[in-house]
Amino acid sequence: MTHSSRPKTILVTGGAGFIGSTFVTQCIDRGCNVVVLDALTYAGHRENVDKRATFVHGNIIDRVMVLKLLLEHKVEAIVNFAAESHVDNSIAGPKPFIDTNITGTFQLLKAAREYWNTLPKLEKSAFRFVQISTDEVYGSLGPTGKFNESSPMRPNSPYSASKAAGDHLARAWHETYGLPVIVTHCTNNYGPRQHPEKLIPNMIRCALAGKPLPVYGDGKNVRDWLHVEDHCEGVWLALTKGRPGEVYDFGGDSEVENIVLVKMICELLDKKRPKKIPSPTGGGLGWGQSSSESNHPVQSKNAPLPASPLRGEEICSYAKQISFVTDRPGHDRRYAIDDSKAQIELEFTRRYELKQGLEATVDWYLENEEWCNLVMEKK
Repeated sequence: MTHSSRPKTILVTGGAGFIGSTFVTQCIDRGCNVVVLDALTYAGHRENVDKRATFVHGNIIDRVMVLKLLLEHKVEAIVNFAAESHVDNSIAGPKPFIDTNITGTFQLLKAAREYWNTLPKLEKSAFRFVQISTDEVYGSLGPTGKFNESSPMRPNSPYSASKAAGDHLARAWHETYGLPVIVTHCTNNYGPRQHPEKLIPNMIRCALAGKPLPVYGDGKNVRDWLHVEDHCEGVWLALTKGRPGEVYDFGGDSEVENIVLVKMICELLDKKRPKKIPSPTGGGLGWGQSSSESNHPVQSKNAPLPASPLRGEEICSYAKQISFVTDRPGHDRRYAIDDSKAQIELEFTRRYELKQGLEATVDWYLENEEWCNLVMEKK
C-alpha cells in the first residue's frame, strides 16, 4: 500500500544547492511550506533559494538545531539533499565528505527519529525521510547492462563511498528503529544553477573564456544524463507515493560519451555565440599575402598600391579548444540506470530529452554569466 498524502511542511536540507533548490521551488509551487537548511559551502548559494521558502543557515551535523527546527515548524517530511558532491574535491581532500555525507546524515537521522517519536500515531505514520543519493554508489558498469535497485554497492571514489555509507545508515534507521525512510539514486543531473565547476557548465565557461576544454582520459567514459527538473519530479513521487524501506532509482535514458557531450555543447555555442577570429578579407592584398600570391595582375611601378584591406573575421568552432588531460584516479567507465521500478510503482516519466534539455541549459548559462561569476568568487 502506497502513501499518497501531500506533506504540508517539508524540511529540505541542502536546499540552496543545484538540485535541492529546484526541488524547493517545485514543492512551493505545489502549495507546500518549505524550510531550507543549508550550510552555504561552495555548492550552496543563498541566491538559489526561492524567496517563498523559510531559509535557515546551518549544518545538518548540528542535531540540536535540526530537532528545534522540526519541532518549531511541525515538519511532516525531511528530504536530505545536503552533501559534498564534487568527485575531484573528494579525491583531493576526503574529510568534508566524511563529515557531511556520513556524520551529517547520522546526526540528521538521529534528530529525525527523536522528533518522529514525539508525533501522534497518524502523523507518525505519514512522516517521511527521503535520503537523496547517487548512482555512483554502484561503481562502474561495463559496456552493457544497467544498474537497478538490487545492484550491489561498489563505490570507487571517496565521494561515492561516503554517499553509500549514508545510504546504509538510512536503511539501518528504517530496519532497526522503524523510521519511514526512502532512498533514491539518480544518474548525472544537468540544468540551471549547477556549480560552474561541474562538467557541462565548466565546458561552457571555459569555451567562452577561450580556455582549453579539459576532457579526462580518452573522453569515452559514458554517463546517463537526467534533467534536474525530471529528477526532482521523481523525488516528489518517491516522497508522496514511495514505500518506506524502499529504494527508487531515476535515470535519464540519455547515455553519451563525455567527448560526444562536449562536442554537442560546442555545436550549440557555435550556433548561439559564434567564436569570431581575425582573418583576411577579399579584395586587394590580404594580410601577409605577397603580390605573387594574389590574383591581381602585376601593377606598373608608378601605379598606386591598392588600399590595405580591413581585417575581417571568420567563425572558428569551440571544439578546437578541446584538450585531453590525465584521467581522474578511479574514474568509473560507465553509469546507467534502469528506472523501470520508479516508472511502474511511482508512475515516473521524463519531460526532457538530452538534446532539448542541453540546449535550454546552454541558454541559461549564456543568460546568467553574472551568476556564474558570483559563484566562482566564493571559492
